[in-house]
Amino acid sequence: MSEITIEMPEMFSVEEASEFRESIREHIQNGVSSLLLDFGGCKFIDSTGLGVIVSSYKKCVENGGTIRLKALNANVRKIFELTRLTNVFEIL
Repeated sequence: MSEITIEMPEMFSVEEASEFRESIREHIQNGVSSLLLDFGGCKFIDSTGLGVIVSSYKKCVENGGTIRLKALNANVRKIFELTRLTNVFEIL
């Protein structure tokens, strides 16, 4: 099972969410079900962004994969902690 890395946008909000959802769907259709989301350049995530990541995670798990997160800055990490998503995702 291969894992690909996806660079997250600087501002991950409703504008970027549908494009992200579509790219995840394409990756899964192409047999990639494990993703590493690189938040190195991401400074902000909103509830829509979180929702898309969670729904993408469910699709990956259904296909035998997972989503892992890396390089979360303090603000983005705090959002994941407040929503208890740190219990769902492996954060590197």
